[in-house]
Amino acid sequence: MSKPKILATGHLDDYSEGILGKFGDYIISPDTREETLLSLIDGAVALAVRGVPPITAHLINSAKDLKVIGRSGVGYSNVDVEAATARGIPLIYTPGAGARAVAEASITFMLALCKQLVPFDRETKKGNWNSRFDIQGSDMDGATLGIIGLGRIGQDVAQLASVFDMKLIGYDPYLDDAVAAKLNIEKVELKSLYNCSDFIAIHCAETPETRGLINAESIQEFKKGVYLINLSRGSVIGDMDALCDALKEGRIAGAGLDVYEPEPPNFDHPIFKLDNVLTTPHAMATTRSAMTRIYKSMADDMAAVLEGKKPRFVVNPEVL
Repeated sequence: MSKPKILATGHLDDYSEGILGKFGDYIISPDTREETLLSLIDGAVALAVRGVPPITAHLINSAKDLKVIGRSGVGYSNVDVEAATARGIPLIYTPGAGARAVAEASITFMLALCKQLVPFDRETKKGNWNSRFDIQGSDMDGATLGIIGLGRIGQDVAQLASVFDMKLIGYDPYLDDAVAAKLNIEKVELKSLYNCSDFIAIHCAETPETRGLINAESIQEFKKGVYLINLSRGSVIGDMDALCDALKEGRIAGAGLDVYEPEPPNFDHPIFKLDNVLTTPHAMATTRSAMTRIYKSMADDMAAVLEGKKPRFVVNPEVL
């Protein structure tokens, strides 16, 4: 009888590979195409998913020995949860492990944009000392921050922003009133958040309700001169053309984008040529310390399933 496999869609870290390697031959797929994963999945008792390759029903149902799927992150829209549940396979994920890193990045984007760091840096390096008279930054102190999505990340953003004496407002239908009060967040409806915010930080989950949330119509509700930060999912911005136009017109003073739809995005889009847009390659949750926590959380919970124990974080607990 052949030894079981542990299949990973990409390199993890030494700790995770050591923990999971105890349960079988540890194999890293050379790429994340479905045909490649299908060619390797036979005999796999565990599938560790790094990134967002599509983990389809066909792939899951082809893995006759599969006992657990692990996703190194909080999002799992790339995994067919229904198919995994139908097979009785727990889907492990890692909520909160990278929350602080993303929250810090959200504040970083806000500071960089309102302080005009990129334009000042560019002009100073050109020797344009007089740019100090031509470019003027703004402050977070006393400004209103609207947070869309107040899970772990959104709450961390609120805590960090509080030291800037910002007024905090938030939209999240599931936020407990007691938590909002503790964080000094005023719960508001979306239209009010759009109308009142000097900064908007998007940290909601991807759901049918949040897909396309930021569009031509909603942008018209924004307070003029707002800074928009999206570190949630690219699909939340449903109209990049409308966003680009608003940035050109000044309705939106600046934007920070870490996520896109699709990924990687079309880099020929004119939004990538705008000076008032800061972009990163979906990397704000992948700091060294965050990834260490994420991989450990995922590996420990996958190992728990393989040992017949209860994992901490599972998307579909009904299969346990």
